[in-house]
Amino acid sequence: MTPVLAILLFAAQSAPAPPTPQLRSLAAQSALRSLQRPNFSRYSASVRHFYEARNYAPAWLDAGRPTPEAQALIAVLERARSKGLDEPDYDATAWPARLQSLASGQPAALADFDLALTICLLRYSSNLEYGRAPDQAERAGLQRPHPRFFLADWIAANLVHSLNAAAALSSLEPPYFGYRRTERAFAEYQRLAATLPKAGAQLPTPRKSVKPGDSWPALNRVADLLRSLGDLANGRETNAPTYAEPLVSAVTRFQTRHGLAPDGIIGRETIAAMNVPMSSRLRQIELALERWRWAPRTFTAPPIVVNIPEFFLRAVGDDYQVGLRMKVVVGKAYGHRTPVFAREMTHLIFRPYWEVPDSIAYKELFPKLAKDPSYFVKNHYVTHHRGPTLVRQLPGPDNALDGVKFVFPNEHDVYLHGTPATELFAKTRRDFSHGCIRVEKPAELARWVLRHQPEWTPERIAEAMNRDTPLEVKLARPIPVLIVYGTAIVLESGEVHFFNDIYHLDSALDQALATRRP
Repeated sequence: MTPVLAILLFAAQSAPAPPTPQLRSLAAQSALRSLQRPNFSRYSASVRHFYEARNYAPAWLDAGRPTPEAQALIAVLERARSKGLDEPDYDATAWPARLQSLASGQPAALADFDLALTICLLRYSSNLEYGRAPDQAERAGLQRPHPRFFLADWIAANLVHSLNAAAALSSLEPPYFGYRRTERAFAEYQRLAATLPKAGAQLPTPRKSVKPGDSWPALNRVADLLRSLGDLANGRETNAPTYAEPLVSAVTRFQTRHGLAPDGIIGRETIAAMNVPMSSRLRQIELALERWRWAPRTFTAPPIVVNIPEFFLRAVGDDYQVGLRMKVVVGKAYGHRTPVFAREMTHLIFRPYWEVPDSIAYKELFPKLAKDPSYFVKNHYVTHHRGPTLVRQLPGPDNALDGVKFVFPNEHDVYLHGTPATELFAKTRRDFSHGCIRVEKPAELARWVLRHQPEWTPERIAEAMNRDTPLEVKLARPIPVLIVYGTAIVLESGEVHFFNDIYHLDSALDQALATRRP
């Protein structure tokens, strides 16, 4: 671009348009009747700020016609569903008619168009940046503590005269590969929801489980479904009505993806999972996208992430790739739920005491002591008055925390720890604890969190995990720990996994989104 052209372009963009009385009047209200969701009271202050800075001149019109930026932004709003957002919030289907209304040249139609686009962009930008139910994230301690910017000013600076409005809006989205994978999975399940048979064509439940070598009339229908889902490769023939390879492997893959025991046997649970409508799976992915938007945009260090309904932990490395994976046991669904929150791990304790919460002591331990006076001695419990609890379990091989406790101070008194009850990791559903999180590989996790402290060799860690007394080790730098809740995740391979809503938090979020509609 030549200097002269640049000056002329800047002058053209900077020349203030005349104020519009109709726009001033509409912007002073808290509802715009032409919108599919008329109430914009949540954004009324931002709307007034946006137009006051422009002296109530239109932002998206030039001589009564939509600017190129306006047309590009409308195209983004029309694709809002691809982000797992609700189209009516942004008038996604109403823009063709609103654009046609501009032909009248009526000042009221021009003002209505300009204000409608500003309101929809505020909603869309806010929903990408903070999520549609940020109060749910705040309750969980996951929302970013301070807004990065004032959205009205951001729209004025980044969208009104943007060379690439779609890219500018995209910059508000979570900057994670997992989010982008989830977005692609949402598009795929939109296609599946539109093409696969609806509830009337559900698979029958066999009278007894179908095992390899058995016959069952519905095997062809199972094969058709698994081909559609990608669990059975296209072109792979099955031996229906005999249940055999490659269908057995396809069923096993489906079971793995849906949090079921991967035994290749077609039983009630497997058929129930196959009969879940694709619209419900789509909703799970949509809620996962919402929760991705609650995540911090940056971390002080690569985090450790525990996904409750998956019963799984992932530790992210310095390259922000997953470097450590393991199973976990979380809090029982009834009465002992593990909370969703985020804190920083500051230290770990080798061979820790278990400070038994008083609620557990009174409800579980003292009744056992009443029946067996030697119960405390046999299980290495002692009463004391030196700490916050009445009962503690001494360090040792029977200690409920095993060899190490990972501490990230929080008001819930939740932490990660080892466990002598390792047989529970073989189960598919693993909600058995009182709220804390038991890890499958405590020694590996200890090596991971101490990897920047070279004096802590694997041999020294093994020795510390078997000592007789507690040893506290401070981390060289704190590690963020995120306890999250997602019933749909997309692996690096693109494979989509679904899990049961064990704490009914999907149901609660679904309701919250419905009640927060503008």
